[in-house]
Amino acid sequence: MQSEFVWFLPWWLVVGVLVGLAIGLVIAGVFAVGARLFPDRRREPIASGEHRKHAEIRRYLRAIDEPFVENGEIAGEVIEFYLPERDVAITFDARAFFRIEATDTHGVLVEHEMPGIHLGRRLPFETPALTAGVGTDEAAMAAFATLGLPTDANEAQIKAAYREKVKRVHPDQGGDRESFERVRTAYATARSHVADEEESAEALAT
Repeated sequence: MQSEFVWFLPWWLVVGVLVGLAIGLVIAGVFAVGARLFPDRRREPIASGEHRKHAEIRRYLRAIDEPFVENGEIAGEVIEFYLPERDVAITFDARAFFRIEATDTHGVLVEHEMPGIHLGRRLPFETPALTAGVGTDEAAMAAFATLGLPTDANEAQIKAAYREKVKRVHPDQGGDRESFERVRTAYATARSHVADEEESAEALAT
């Protein structure tokens, strides 16, 4: 019945529909091939930043010898880190933070831009001070903090921050030698950390 109905349609309408379908299929194919050849990487820095923030906090909590559980559930919300001995929940989500605040658990909200080494300032208990000598990971965190950068900063951001900082602390500009050397060391450490991260990412990709 349908085939008989099609034959009663004007030929130009049938041809137009077929041509439209063919063009639609060609366009869809072009987009599919383009998506494979040129993937959209705009979301990758976000995912990478999230991964690095988890790694930073994990390293910090290990450095201060604080037991933790990752991806626990408090007040119906999945939180990134939970400190069972302190009943402290650490989250990146403001909504989860406010729901936790309504319970007996102490909530700590961490912004993505905050260097992990600064977490100690927000914890409701005394934490040991970390120095650059604690270990490679902690040295990198301290270096980024000295430059005023999050640890997911790229090399261009590190260079820009270094130039800005070094102008203020250079002995020729009224600064002192100790601060100048500290900024130079932080710059070298941060760049080395980024290079190591890129090498690790490339190794995982291969």
